[in-house]
Amino acid sequence: MPEGVVPVTFSGTLLAFDFGTRRIGIALGNTISATARPLTTINDEKNEVRFSTIGALIKEWQPAALIVGLPCNDDGTPHEMTAHCRRFANRLKGRFNLPTLLVDERYTSAAASSALDDEGIHGRKQKSLIDQYAAQQILQAYFDEPSAGIHA
Repeated sequence: MPEGVVPVTFSGTLLAFDFGTRRIGIALGNTISATARPLTTINDEKNEVRFSTIGALIKEWQPAALIVGLPCNDDGTPHEMTAHCRRFANRLKGRFNLPTLLVDERYTSAAASSALDDEGIHGRKQKSLIDQYAAQQILQAYFDEPSAGIHA
């Protein structure tokens, strides 16, 4: 970490999002245990449904902050979805008035698929779970390296 830079840390429950144009995977974690678990997947493309569901989860879990995966190419340059994820993070921040951080999500889908394989879930059976497992990987990456989070 560069000198003088203080990592952004929170205490309590965090919700993480793997944003996609078709689905949004959501994971839940707690800073005390520094572990994340898959929570749910929103399978709706309508923003009003998405944000209503997210609002209900925020009301239920009372997170201290929100974490959003930021897709990049392997070399770290912006990906076609990078701007969409930044916009989604800014909407979360504005709508729910919670600190919102972006975390590099490179390789999270591969790690999520591997985790599902380890649980005996293979091939097409992974489709309904892969996004929430990717969100789990995003949140775990934040827990493992809080300085990787950047403000939305």
